[in-house]
Amino acid sequence: MKLKQEFVYHDAGSEAILVPVGGADFSGVVKGNRTLGAVLSLLGEETTEAQLVDALCERYDAPRDAVARDVAKVLDELRKIGALDE
Repeated sequence: MKLKQEFVYHDAGSEAILVPVGGADFSGVVKGNRTLGAVLSLLGEETTEAQLVDALCERYDAPRDAVARDVAKVLDELRKIGALDE
């Protein structure tokens, strides 16, 4: 999976921003924390949910089960707005 080309991600420091462009069916702006930003940055290339969890576990000092829950939640929300190419 990866982020669709119709969405642009911006890292604003402590906040992540996802904006639809072009032919996206979603209209609005998604704002989130560093977890969202980390996931979005990794979705620039083809990846899997397990690879996302692995990468975030390496980056942050957090329990794996908590990271996996956060990644699943982010992916669920991105699916709802049609931002993932799977």
